[in-house]
Amino acid sequence: MAICGAACHLEDGDGDVPAPEHKDNPTESESSSSENAEPYTDDSSGEEEEEDDDYDPSAVKGEDEDEASAEEAHHAPPPGPEAQTSNGKADEMHFRLCCEKCKSVQQSHGSELITPRRTSKGQLQVQLEGEGTYECSVTGLVFEAAEPVLVRYSVLSWSRFSTFLQDSWKFAGPIFNVETVNKDASVLKSIQFPHSICLADPENEMKFSVLHVKNSQPLIEPTVDHSGSHVKWNVTSLSPVGPIVQASRSVEHHGVVLVYKQLGGNGNNHHHSFHVYLATNSSSDIKDVSKQVRGYKNRYILIEKPPTCKLDEGAYRLISEPEGEIRPQELKFTLAVTKMKGYFEAFFEQAPPFKLSLVDTCTEETVWSATIRDGDCVDNTERRQRKRPASRQRSNSPSEDHKRPRWSDQTDGSKTAMSQSQDMTDKQLLQLAKRLGKEWKQVAIYLDLDSKDLDTIQAAEKDVTMQKLQMLVKWKGRQPPGKATAFYLWQSVRELDDLPNEVHQTLEDFIKAQTFKVFNGRYVCHGYEKLHKHNTDHSHNSTVRKISKAPQNTA
Repeated sequence: MAICGAACHLEDGDGDVPAPEHKDNPTESESSSSENAEPYTDDSSGEEEEEDDDYDPSAVKGEDEDEASAEEAHHAPPPGPEAQTSNGKADEMHFRLCCEKCKSVQQSHGSELITPRRTSKGQLQVQLEGEGTYECSVTGLVFEAAEPVLVRYSVLSWSRFSTFLQDSWKFAGPIFNVETVNKDASVLKSIQFPHSICLADPENEMKFSVLHVKNSQPLIEPTVDHSGSHVKWNVTSLSPVGPIVQASRSVEHHGVVLVYKQLGGNGNNHHHSFHVYLATNSSSDIKDVSKQVRGYKNRYILIEKPPTCKLDEGAYRLISEPEGEIRPQELKFTLAVTKMKGYFEAFFEQAPPFKLSLVDTCTEETVWSATIRDGDCVDNTERRQRKRPASRQRSNSPSEDHKRPRWSDQTDGSKTAMSQSQDMTDKQLLQLAKRLGKEWKQVAIYLDLDSKDLDTIQAAEKDVTMQKLQMLVKWKGRQPPGKATAFYLWQSVRELDDLPNEVHQTLEDFIKAQTFKVFNGRYVCHGYEKLHKHNTDHSHNSTVRKISKAPQNTA
């Protein structure tokens, strides 16, 4: 069947992503999607922020849906130019697989292959023209529709929902947020979710279900069928849903090996450094790796090599020819949802080619190998970046290990503390509260609240999100004017090891927004002055400030 990650090549002009070809050898996707006339590009430099990962249960039927009219739902415009990704990387992709062990149980859905478009908010959308079954060429999702409908969807991270998995349930594939525009969810009869489980072992008893998150509460709902590649679920309502599995013993996964090369890190063209990640063949897992890589200070490109393999939970060793410096010696592949993905680092002082092989330390079986040649190490992103419209330029995501704001504010050559910004609003505090997890009580301690404060908050408010909000509001109320800023909050909690990266990212976004200052009709940010028309009746004679980046640690 058609699975995303097929070789979908685009030139620099307009056009749809071609439908994947069915070949036995797995190849890597180069496709993503775009809604507008300007091409959407996504590279490892981290210029494009991830918007579709910001799932907000209260906003499922919000602004994005209001913008779509009934006419759009029935008469969607023709697909715009689809995305060409840098070096084959697309966050939503999973890779086409031909499993020699379980291919006999893989089934064809007889569905129509459709190419999605990307909305301005980073979601994917497809227009289903009528009753029938349709498969997304990017994500592998299969929709069964009863009538014409416009569907929007995005890949989410399991890290947000891992605490909902109890009683030996484990994720079996990507989790998605799906919406129908201006129509009830019932117009979708069923959705088939791609999974990464190898079904070759008949003695391993498995039970598939889906985790359905409704109103921030987890529900485990039954599936109606499964194949070697998909799990079928009859739609009850639409909100985050993903396949999960219970098994009598450890299950083998269809996995991927993702090889990233560091760009320009050492100034020597004969030195080559690589990061090698192990993941399930799941859009959510692959997206987490991609997001982590984009967060590093150094830039990386994804090396285009057939990535698919079989992975059991356990330890693996990476070996190379010629021999290079590889750390760590062993890496454990696990289904546990972790804040940071482990990886091998491979360093070579000579020029390519390099042969990399992944070996199961238990069986000594080579489960994956690839040869990296000189042409694989060429950076092709610079040309694409020059063509990126100015309106699409964005700043890099923060490094996971470098959790501090990256700017200092200077006026007339003297530094001005970022803390002079405006105090945080209740709306910002609510956004932050939604990012906090079970570690929120630790955050309260770091913000100088005591156990009595927490008891009072919990007694007065039953909703957990509102408890977190009240904790932040109490912190704000105890700060003098000008001290209840995102910067001061970040300073208070930055040493907390358990603080999620999403919280660091949210605080950085707030601080970044506060660094935008308007002087003499100019926006000044990140060391660059961007002319901007400022509609005001009076002139600004203030000195233009230059926001400069502070030194960063190497990721």
